[in-house]
Amino acid sequence: MSKFDQAKLLMKARKLQKELQKEVITVEAGEGAVKVDITGEQKIKKIHIDSERVDLDDIGQLEMWLEEAIKEAILRSQKLAAEKMQPMMGALSQLGM
Repeated sequence: MSKFDQAKLLMKARKLQKELQKEVITVEAGEGAVKVDITGEQKIKKIHIDSERVDLDDIGQLEMWLEEAIKEAILRSQKLAAEKMQPMMGALSQLGM
């Protein structure tokens, strides 16, 4: 692979990374009691808890919903990144990445 092709591929990778930064995935748990917003880079942007749907006497349930929402958000973020990276994988392997 020529240096020009390598530079072009790296520019595409950087562009893809910026796109993933802008992508926001929202996941709900507990019928909307908990919402998690995460970027395509797997950075949590916001966690929202609807106080009207949460029983403060059952914090264990809230913790379970948070865990469920965060796990699902990370999974969806990873899937999104993998789908966007798929077309570049063969070329990246030639660079040793």
